Amino acid sequence: MLNGKKIVLGVTGGIAVYKAVELLRLFVKSGAEVHVIMTEAATKFVAPLTFQTLSGNPVHTDMFNLISEQEIGHISLADKADLFVIAPATANIIGKIAVGIADDLLTTTVMATKAPLLLAPAMNVNMYDNPIYQENEAKLRKLGYYFTGPVSGYLACGWDGKGKMMEPAEIFEEAVGVLTDKDMAGIKVLITAGPTLEAIDPVRFISNHSSGKMGYALAKVAKRRGAKVTLISGPVSLPEPSGINFISVKSAKDMEEAVTACCNNNDVIIKAAAVADYRPASISENKMKKGEDKIKIDLVKTPDILANLGKNRKLGQVLIGFAAETTDLINNARKKLEKKSLDLIVANDVTLPESGFNSDKNIVKLLFKDGTVEELPSMAKEQVAYKVLDAAIKLKAHSTL
Repeated sequence: MLNGKKIVLGVTGGIAVYKAVELLRLFVKSGAEVHVIMTEAATKFVAPLTFQTLSGNPVHTDMFNLISEQEIGHISLADKADLFVIAPATANIIGKIAVGIADDLLTTTVMATKAPLLLAPAMNVNMYDNPIYQENEAKLRKLGYYFTGPVSGYLACGWDGKGKMMEPAEIFEEAVGVLTDKDMAGIKVLITAGPTLEAIDPVRFISNHSSGKMGYALAKVAKRRGAKVTLISGPVSLPEPSGINFISVKSAKDMEEAVTACCNNNDVIIKAAAVADYRPASISENKMKKGEDKIKIDLVKTPDILANLGKNRKLGQVLIGFAAETTDLINNARKKLEKKSLDLIVANDVTLPESGFNSDKNIVKLLFKDGTVEELPSMAKEQVAYKVLDAAIKLKAHSTL
């Protein structure tokens, strides 16, 4: 994901330094080359050796050390960065940057870099609420600096409030977003994800094995690319994505109502949810007790959300569906594409390894309305999301010609 990217990670003094270790691991795992600068205070919390071991590069703490015989430390680090991240970013470092103070390696490198800078604030709630801090943050935002967090929670100082550093996975996602071209800026995307639950009684339901991973990957990647994203999700165990309009639903009826309310305001609709085809005709008010060896539950059809979207979509709107099949993949997907008036259907055989509902990977075929079929090899669901959104952008451009 970040292969070939060079990231300078600035680490300042605060209890949240331990989270910077995990953030570094995520950067390295994604293929980035990471160079760490630690302030003197940061080294009191975590030893530089930890960051050096995980990054595979020397940790920089002294402004007067040369990186090589010819390279001045702060200039070399400033020049090589594709992205500069400071996590945790204390009120002190943010204040220094805001007024142009460069009195150590980190602040001097920040002053010298032309790379985008992402700050992850971490501090006491009263420090965060201080008008001087707020003025410093507002000034940096106006100058084009990126911020992620802080969030509210129990703080190490004993206070409960805003000032807690974002989790490493969320900072990582923001960093990837900063480095991603915003080729979907101005496009509104509605995505559905996950299963629906159709109640039998207060404790039982009918559902399917959908994990929501494909829909959530689409939402995450669309946001990275600058789209305004609405994600309507059935019950899943995935964390709610930040920075999008998130709507949680349970049943097919709930999802139909949510989609109907949102659909006309979006340019691209991607139905990745596995909506139950049937629901119990009636729901028992009380838990059904075990009794007979066999019981009969009458089922009725749920609303066909995708077909209704195909019939009623507005001019120029792009509609994409998914087909999870176990037999005759192409023919079944093609029938669904035509029956529901789609521009594109993403088809996968869920019986294949690395292609099922709960897998982190997928093997799909993209079937277009004009008859074109694009076969994709096994790849991570985020990579599939990029391919699907690439197609959506082309379809959207064609629809407005």
